Amino acid sequence: MRTHGISSLLLSAVLAAVPGQANWQRVFQSAGLDGSRVLVLEGDSAQARAAGFVPLSERVEVRSVTDTFLPSLGIVWEKPLSLPRYRVPDRATVFTRERWTGAPLAAGYRDGEKIVFWTAAPIGEKGYERYPYLAQALAELGLEPRVESRSLWAFFDSSYRLRADPGYLADRWRRAGFSAIHVAAWHYWEPDEGRDAYLKRLIEACHRRAIHVYAWLELPHVSDAFWEAHPEWREKTATGQDARLDWRKLMNLADADCAAAVEKGLEQLLARFDWDGVNLAELYFESLEGYLNPARFTPFNATVRQRFQAETGMDPQDFYNPSSRLYHYRDSRPMRRFLEFRARLAHELQVSWLERIRRMADARGGLDIVLTHVDDRFDTTMRDNLGADAAALLPEAARFGAAFLVEDPATIWNLGPERYAELARRYQPILPKGVRLGADINIVERYQDVYPTKHQTGGELFQLLHWAARSFQQVAVYFENSILPPDWPLLGAAAAAADWREEPDGSVSVQAAQPVALRWEGCAAVNGAAWPFRSQGRLLLPPGKNRVSRCDAPLEPVLDDFNGVILAAERVDGIWRIEYASPARAIAVYPGGKVRLLPPGRHQIWLN
Repeated sequence: MRTHGISSLLLSAVLAAVPGQANWQRVFQSAGLDGSRVLVLEGDSAQARAAGFVPLSERVEVRSVTDTFLPSLGIVWEKPLSLPRYRVPDRATVFTRERWTGAPLAAGYRDGEKIVFWTAAPIGEKGYERYPYLAQALAELGLEPRVESRSLWAFFDSSYRLRADPGYLADRWRRAGFSAIHVAAWHYWEPDEGRDAYLKRLIEACHRRAIHVYAWLELPHVSDAFWEAHPEWREKTATGQDARLDWRKLMNLADADCAAAVEKGLEQLLARFDWDGVNLAELYFESLEGYLNPARFTPFNATVRQRFQAETGMDPQDFYNPSSRLYHYRDSRPMRRFLEFRARLAHELQVSWLERIRRMADARGGLDIVLTHVDDRFDTTMRDNLGADAAALLPEAARFGAAFLVEDPATIWNLGPERYAELARRYQPILPKGVRLGADINIVERYQDVYPTKHQTGGELFQLLHWAARSFQQVAVYFENSILPPDWPLLGAAAAAADWREEPDGSVSVQAAQPVALRWEGCAAVNGAAWPFRSQGRLLLPPGKNRVSRCDAPLEPVLDDFNGVILAAERVDGIWRIEYASPARAIAVYPGGKVRLLPPGRHQIWLN
């Protein structure tokens, strides 16, 4: 546990008797909670009995448990335990129980400034394998994170939010620490009065709360209507069927007429709305099983087949034709030639669309560009299965000034949160200078046997965010509606990746690689200078090392919110000069709600 302030020695002494001290450290660190006021008790001990947690003679077999934060969630322990049933003190809140008997398994209470927290069994080496909502329980008892991120990104699909009020959504996103939302743009590809009005309200609501809005593209899927209108341009699988795979309806972007129609539609889409950026996501081929699953294997449209045949003398369709000699060689050298051709083609399409989007972005005042790309450094099968080649694409990201979001494939979703540190390490040797490298975390139900929950939530989710934020410049989550309700209040703290310490004089030292927000009451000075920049009632701090202390005179906030990176600030003759940097237009929200959109890049502004 990372401890802070004068209570650290006391806390170390308290935890010295706890077998899982390092495991509890994960809980506090990943959720950004200061554990210096927590007395941790596990199982039966003289200290636990003195605190009111007394074992009874009855024993309970524990495998399935329920938690007050989300009673409907299935929480299953990988290995069942036989535990005594405990009597808990009347003043304790029971957070976790055995599902069928109701036997208490985790509980806690306040004792003045101290929190007493008890679990019937050790929390486990990961810190979440038995009690996913430990951090939420501690927050319920009075612990609050001190430092929070204001730089998270999230993907947003409005088909899951048909009745949600844009203002409500934007408020929730900003409170949780989001600075950008990537909107599923295929729903708005064709003009529609009702849908367009909704998206415009959403963008306005986000801008009022200092949130960027990106057009999230999933080419070669264009839109449902585009698919229906152009059967002649539909992609084909190796079985010769139209490539309607899962929700995506894939089009043949290698066809010049199809590409021209999509380019025209994209220009119109970007012109109709006040976007801040464009996310070109997952532009490669299907499928995760590769050529072994012909029903999902693409591209087999006529354009691609003819091109490959012109280069090699082979029709790739013959790999699946039992009467062809190639059918018997599809696991050898001829198929290898097609896989290499396929990866090269995917790269050509990516570069072609980056060129188009860069031109459109510049014409609209410099929209930010993002590439979301599946990882092929950790799971090296992705290049053959999807045609994805990060090493080839990263130099293009540098050339076109695009951020690069690494999406971990479904095949490694069952690995622990520490995988993000290893993932980032594998990209360092191939990362061009200046490319913003990010992580795209999939918060979805997994197909593997994982415990204690199929869905990433609680301690596991917080550790995912924590490790990703420590390892990457940017963290995005897919998708905002898949975040479970108990997790929202602690998302920003988990993603802060900041080290902080409260000093004996009441000041706070904060070290962070990205901008963060500090819970702070009253007037503040940062590194000795008055600091009037806030976000959602918290103090906005620039990256780096900062010391926050109290100041004598009240200071009215100059900005109520800001999503750029504040590089420097000084007061000159009563006017504030702020130097900032932002890959997209920076959004400044003034007291009273006025919004100002500032140019992307590195600039300075003057504020009264």
